[in-house]
Amino acid sequence: MAPARTRRAPREKLAPYRRKRDFARTPEPSGDAQPARGDGAPRFVVQRHRARRLHYDFRLEIDGVLVSWAVPKGPTLDPKVRRAAFHVEDHPLEYIDFEGVIPAGEYGGGDVIVWDTGTWRLSKDGDPGRAVADGELHVDLHGEKLRGRFVLVRTRTDASGKEEWLLLHKRDEYAVEGWDPEDHPRSVLSGRTNEEVKADPERLWRSDRPAAEAAIALKAPPVTDDELAELDALPGSGRWHVFGRELRVTNLDKVLFPPRGRDKPVTKRELLRYTAQIAPTLLPYLTERALNLHRYPNGAGAKGFWHKQLPSHAPEWLPRWDNPQAGPGETRTYLVVDEPAALIWAANFAALEWHAWTSRTDRPDRPTYALIDLDPGEKTGWDDVLVLARLHRTALEHLGVTARPKLTGRRGIQIWVPVAPGPDFEETRAWVEALSKAVGATVPELVSWKWQKRERGGRARLDYTQNAINKTLVAPYSPRPAPGAPVSAPIEWDELDDPTLTPDRFTIRTMPRRLAEKGDLFREVLRQTQRLPAIR
Repeated sequence: MAPARTRRAPREKLAPYRRKRDFARTPEPSGDAQPARGDGAPRFVVQRHRARRLHYDFRLEIDGVLVSWAVPKGPTLDPKVRRAAFHVEDHPLEYIDFEGVIPAGEYGGGDVIVWDTGTWRLSKDGDPGRAVADGELHVDLHGEKLRGRFVLVRTRTDASGKEEWLLLHKRDEYAVEGWDPEDHPRSVLSGRTNEEVKADPERLWRSDRPAAEAAIALKAPPVTDDELAELDALPGSGRWHVFGRELRVTNLDKVLFPPRGRDKPVTKRELLRYTAQIAPTLLPYLTERALNLHRYPNGAGAKGFWHKQLPSHAPEWLPRWDNPQAGPGETRTYLVVDEPAALIWAANFAALEWHAWTSRTDRPDRPTYALIDLDPGEKTGWDDVLVLARLHRTALEHLGVTARPKLTGRRGIQIWVPVAPGPDFEETRAWVEALSKAVGATVPELVSWKWQKRERGGRARLDYTQNAINKTLVAPYSPRPAPGAPVSAPIEWDELDDPTLTPDRFTIRTMPRRLAEKGDLFREVLRQTQRLPAIR
């Protein structure tokens, strides 16, 4: 029997939890504030957590915290099965519905889903905190997956104080022999798997905010009419309240894009309006990725330059990433657009193009897309680019590979292929090279493999070299620095056969209506679960 334990306040109980985490980096809640509690039954949650190893975190609300056990094989309804469980540090109550990604390098780094949740009660009257201290806990769970009586029993405590327990289900009306938690892998909150949450997290915890405000919706609600009206009413500069932030915006009537044909030139005010309209759709393609900015302070008619280092005058609230691999003279701190207002800040900073890394900040050496860049030459016409795109469409269909095309907004077409975590850049580059050379062999008169542009004879280059760390292609929906403010617009495969299609057809003035009519045509690339097949 374990010795009696002194009852501690919730904040004191969370001290071990806090010591293991850097809340400047992890999106987990810090536990500084406690959410309001009603008088109902205490809650429980089981989170499926892919960290260094897959395990299930079994948590019971007791005395103002979540008392927690790590269960490697997960809880089961099978009364014949005994599960090993390891008592870990208490977690804050805010954690009870946390579903997202903890950065690599942080304690418990990985992806988390709410596998089950509900309420619980002791099977007989008593003090649950005392029962945990005494090493035996009998509880009745009322969850969506887990129901019935469960027993937790401490079996040993090692010299370091680490406690080993057993978790089992009693033989009752809810018992199911052969029941395996891995047969039920989806979240009870979102209906998604861990892989899907990692590819497209719906929210992020920001530990620099009070716990009650820490949950940031990554699938942000659309900008409101009132917010757009406030922008329209501003004079040349001012304060704009948008997406929960107050942004200082400047030079709103400055022309940033020359006119196209008889259209009016595009001002900075229009760019910020478009950015606010597109940010909720674009956010999943940018979150958790370093962003390279192509800035044009004097507008698209003048020369631009690349800006990667987040400036020292940037607001403190801007999400950012410090590259641990940065050498002397290399960019160390990058902007990471984890919320819509961050993209508006970048646009106000005269970033007319947005280029996110192909990899995430937690694994910068592991791409999540394989990129195919159809780069036309001086003597390659748009019709030739369409031929190459259609050939790639056929090849990808033959291989059974999911991919999505988009117009560059300038002269070409890009194709993004989502890939499951695993291959490094050398592997994705080799795969795209093999695919493109197989396609190029069918139309050798259109394609050159020469590195130097002057040696290509005006022919197109199927550029596979963009599959490298910190090499980027323009993000979907990003503007391009050209007359009329064209955008890099996702298209349907069938649109390659539309005789009216041009690479700069859609602009910041027409893209919002197209998005409303068509939806996000690029969404499929966020489902990074496919393995690249061998190309023979």
